[in-house]
Amino acid sequence: MTSPSIGFIGGGRVTRILLGGWRHAGLHPARIVVSEPDADVRARLAELHPDVDAGDDPRKAAAQDIVFLAVHPPALPGVLDQIAATITPETIVVYLGAKVTLAVLAQGLRGHRAIARIIPNAPSIVGEGYNPIATGASMTPEQRGRLAALFEPVGALVEVAEPKLEAYVLLTGMGPTYMWFQWQELRELAQSFGLTAEEVAPALEQMTRGALRTLLSSGLSPAETMDLVPVKPLADDVPAIQAAYRSRLPALFAKIRPQ
Repeated sequence: MTSPSIGFIGGGRVTRILLGGWRHAGLHPARIVVSEPDADVRARLAELHPDVDAGDDPRKAAAQDIVFLAVHPPALPGVLDQIAATITPETIVVYLGAKVTLAVLAQGLRGHRAIARIIPNAPSIVGEGYNPIATGASMTPEQRGRLAALFEPVGALVEVAEPKLEAYVLLTGMGPTYMWFQWQELRELAQSFGLTAEEVAPALEQMTRGALRTLLSSGLSPAETMDLVPVKPLADDVPAIQAAYRSRLPALFAKIRPQ
């Protein structure tokens, strides 16, 4: 299988995650073209990835073998209208976001059939991603294989039913943001207690992995799992944290679900 050329329409965070993950894995697509209207964003992208051809014409990005749409939902109809005449029947078009369905994508691309949606996961930047994908019924096995080959170096590409994608946005797409600041706080405190950064890193990583595996795979109930450690310094704060999850995430889920 030859290395495909890649186009990104939108040069923000999601694009940087995938480009960073491919670089981390040593994967070098044949050609990468990014269309981004913001000159500052383009400059940042060029600084991080000088081999990328960055400009402001979405049609140039859309002329590549695989085209990733990394734009917000309100901007997507205009982008689809701009690129519909540029893509060919063989072009694979992938929307990296929520709320816009495969049916809407196909309609905006004048019936184009090789379409997919992927919910990117930030740990892909270090090869540890969990990236759910839903594909159009007309996507061929060869086209699915080309996408799988691109995502294998950055983590898992997991095929799911399209109506489940928005749930994955909250679970895997935004999930790291619920934990990162807490892990960083613990990291800094551990160093203030006398551990070196080199001592903290493996301990924090193994503790985090092991704690999650204990919750998911020990056979204990959630309450039994949480009772394994007798001293709970943040116990008084747990109700407020739970309330934030239970109020904010369902409200956001309702907002991003396709109507």
